[in-house]
Amino acid sequence: MKYFYSVVLIITFSAVSAQHTNFNSQRNWSLNKKEIMFGFGATQFLGDLGGLDRIGTDYSLADIDWRSTGVGGMMGYRYRFHPYWATTTSLNIGLLKGDDALTNEIIRNSRNLHFRSIIIELHQRLEIIVFANEKLGNRYNLSRHSKKMGDHNSQFYLFGGVGISYFNPKAEFNDKWIKLRPLSTEGQGFPDGPKKTLPVTLTIPFGFGYRWGLNRMWRMGIEATYVKTFSDYIDDVHGSYYDSDFLAANVGTESEYLSNPSGENSAWFASGQQRGDDEKDAYFYVNITFYRNITYKDYAKQRKMNKWKGRYKF
Repeated sequence: MKYFYSVVLIITFSAVSAQHTNFNSQRNWSLNKKEIMFGFGATQFLGDLGGLDRIGTDYSLADIDWRSTGVGGMMGYRYRFHPYWATTTSLNIGLLKGDDALTNEIIRNSRNLHFRSIIIELHQRLEIIVFANEKLGNRYNLSRHSKKMGDHNSQFYLFGGVGISYFNPKAEFNDKWIKLRPLSTEGQGFPDGPKKTLPVTLTIPFGFGYRWGLNRMWRMGIEATYVKTFSDYIDDVHGSYYDSDFLAANVGTESEYLSNPSGENSAWFASGQQRGDDEKDAYFYVNITFYRNITYKDYAKQRKMNKWKGRYKF
């Protein structure tokens, strides 16, 4: 991730130093204060399961397994309170998944764990607009010597914030997708096992985006968001293998199998052996976004009313 941070910092410093020359008047940015937004795109999970054909790298985008790409969508409200600053409240829903069978790294492939989980995230973020080209053109040729100019509304921005996510990992057993939390696959809640955990986690989303105007009412853009979580159970893999006979007797055959479905090299995955690491999970998503301006219409309506009132004063 150090390369990602370096690129972001370089872009930020270079863009901030020049951005003041690209903004038009106070009136132009204030005509885009309030927007509703929605989007759709792809998700990727960064945790214990799946990955490339090598030993996994925690949190790293270099460990992406494209075959485990999920889909997602979002909706939100954006309020721009300053030429360079905005805040967005958004609801994001997506599918995360990972599968050891998709990697040729021998240990993870032999471990043979898999999962999928719906993720529902509500977050609040702060945006800094590091570059913008915002100009209102004249819609009509007012004279023979005037040239019709189009509108410009493009922005590059960085953001960070806080949020909360709900997750519900499942795995396939006998052609059915079974919820994993009730199965206590690592002995959660049993003697010498870890404590039971909640299906929610705090998150820190951060990323960058670029958007451009389609007209005075609509914008389109693309956003990339990396989400750090404070849970290592989104994929239901965290610590060590628990006694499979105990799980079979006290929970059921689903728990016995899904806790340890290893085939080849099964001796590597006996009770007490490492099942996963204790690094917190992460995920990211890339969305195509659309924005609907709900400020300009109100402004234009009020301006028209004021003009009407002023015309007939006696």
